[in-house]
Amino acid sequence: MDALPQPLDVIAVGAHPDDVEIGCGGTLALLAAQGHRVGIVDLTDGEPTPRSSGPAERLAEATAAARVLGAVHRETLPFPNRRLFDTFEVRVALAKVFRRWRPKVVLGLADGTPLASPDHAQAVAITEAAVFYSRLTKWDDTFAGLPVHTVPQFLTYFLFAGVPTVPHGRWPLVVDITRFLDVKLEAIACYPSQFPPEKAHVFPRVRAMAETVGLMAGCTAGEVFASPRLPCTTEPLRMLLPSGGGTT
Repeated sequence: MDALPQPLDVIAVGAHPDDVEIGCGGTLALLAAQGHRVGIVDLTDGEPTPRSSGPAERLAEATAAARVLGAVHRETLPFPNRRLFDTFEVRVALAKVFRRWRPKVVLGLADGTPLASPDHAQAVAITEAAVFYSRLTKWDDTFAGLPVHTVPQFLTYFLFAGVPTVPHGRWPLVVDITRFLDVKLEAIACYPSQFPPEKAHVFPRVRAMAETVGLMAGCTAGEVFASPRLPCTTEPLRMLLPSGGGTT
């Protein structure tokens, strides 16, 4: 087995190029600006689509978007757009990525998108299963000798426009992306094949959603995540007053 690369701090997983930009691009830009090593995995190349000339164009767009966000690594798994299914093969392929890059945090899709691609719902199950497979022992042949890796934190993000509803049994977490909302929008704009002028309404919609979440959380703009664990801390003031606020 080849030597393992320097670990990534965070890996965000999407079904297609542009998913992570829409769902958690502000958070990825924030983390990258803080010096964390951010990676992105697209389960498919997102092609074919109506306005794109093909995979090469979509890859160029994804590369540009990753650069805007500050990601240090992006890769595409070899599974078909429009026909992505939660299979053992896909689960293992993604778990191999987690074992190779050893992230501290994985961000995956929270739910499907009604009246949009069914690939998103499949990606929910695939990512959660891959986080599980990554930590299982006695499976060396399946994972080509890659060492076991337990992902310490797994959060899920939301794609659809509107205020997200956190699924039952999950707990909400809002990240303040006020300083990085414009970066998020710039990354989404790297996909002209998906967001041509006739789809310009997407940008104010994404901004409005972030501002609505921020209003509910007490910041200007936010991205909401769902956690399978209830947040717990021994430093409540640091969590509640991250900017060092105090009494007035």
